[in-house]
Amino acid sequence: MFITGQAPTFKKAQEKKLVVGLWRSVVSYQRRWQLGNEYMKMRGKPISGKAIIVLCFGCFVVGSLFTSRTWTQPSSTRNAHFPIISNHVNRLETVTHDCEHKRKLVEGKSADDLMGQVTKTHQAIKSLDKTISTLKMELATHRSGQVSLERASNNQTLHKAFVVVGINTAFSSKKRRDSLRETWMPRGSDLKKLEEEKGIVIRFVIGHSATLGGVLDKAIDAEEKEHNDFLRLNHIEGYHQLSTKTRLYFSTAVSIWDAQFYVKVDDDVHLNLGMLVGTLVKYRSKPRIYIGCMKSGPVLSQKGVKYQEPEYWKFGEEGNKYFRHATGQIYAISKDLAEYITVNSPILHRYANEDVSLGSWLIGLEVEHVDDRSMCCGTPPDCEWKAQAGNACVASFDWPCSGICKSVERMKVVHNSCGEAKEAVWNVDV
Repeated sequence: MFITGQAPTFKKAQEKKLVVGLWRSVVSYQRRWQLGNEYMKMRGKPISGKAIIVLCFGCFVVGSLFTSRTWTQPSSTRNAHFPIISNHVNRLETVTHDCEHKRKLVEGKSADDLMGQVTKTHQAIKSLDKTISTLKMELATHRSGQVSLERASNNQTLHKAFVVVGINTAFSSKKRRDSLRETWMPRGSDLKKLEEEKGIVIRFVIGHSATLGGVLDKAIDAEEKEHNDFLRLNHIEGYHQLSTKTRLYFSTAVSIWDAQFYVKVDDDVHLNLGMLVGTLVKYRSKPRIYIGCMKSGPVLSQKGVKYQEPEYWKFGEEGNKYFRHATGQIYAISKDLAEYITVNSPILHRYANEDVSLGSWLIGLEVEHVDDRSMCCGTPPDCEWKAQAGNACVASFDWPCSGICKSVERMKVVHNSCGEAKEAVWNVDV
């Protein structure tokens, strides 16, 4: 556009210059003619007007031929007068051609080809995730195989025991703890003797407060100094952290005691130690045992309700139930399972409810689930009738309260009605 716009202007200037030149020649010639005419008047015959007209017409024809020859040259000659502009135009045409070629190449690819590339990338990511997961499981299995070797090399630091009973408690539950010390739980020298002679370890299990070393922790320290019956965990206490606390309980207990069984019980449950130990003895030859009152309650998805499960969608359609698992008031697992939890704790998923979490950790293993209903008797008159019939319960509590309702006030009543004789635990052969 720049060249085609400037060429006519240049042509007009040349024509104007030529006309001006011809006009000056005519004027100059006329002057000479006038001078010559005057001279001829003096010398001889003057030049005729026809000769002047012919001369002017000849000059016009010559000028027209010259102008036509100049502006009918090829475009290459015309472009030679503007080399910089010509180069830019050529470069612009080249870039435009390349862009158009690339656009056609991209548009030429079908949607199927693009989707194929996306699918391949997605499959590669899934394959990488699966590989990482497999490596984690192999590492956990390898570590599990080394537990026995580590135990053998550090045997002098582990205390032999038949069973470790961990009583889950909280900072606000001192009165509950005292109610157990006054009923079914041995105290002082009896607690230590039971541990040394029978291999029965009993401890209240608790972590620490959010403010480490604060008032709550100091209160537990003082209570521990008086009774020496606590197992402290590296864990911040909180109701919604029970799954983590349970996992840490087993891991900590395994690191201190080499026991055949590990039991967890709540601090508002009545327990007959002799009946518990006698039940466990029957399964001591089994490598992977999970004992408790097995249940399969509904998965609660409604927000705000007690025991609501945020991950309810993992258990199927609305209204579905959990897989079978032991109720959380009390359960027991064998040594191999406690070690499995210890080794694989980094990859064990924790659900909102602690008993569901434990059940999920064991559901896919070769584990024998033992549904023992004597571990979930009701409070009097239920447990009282059974005790009178010679079938004392392992544990008693109220289902509506998930423990003994008003346990601080009623623990002695339940113990007096359903408790075994003090010598019962000493008469069990472990």
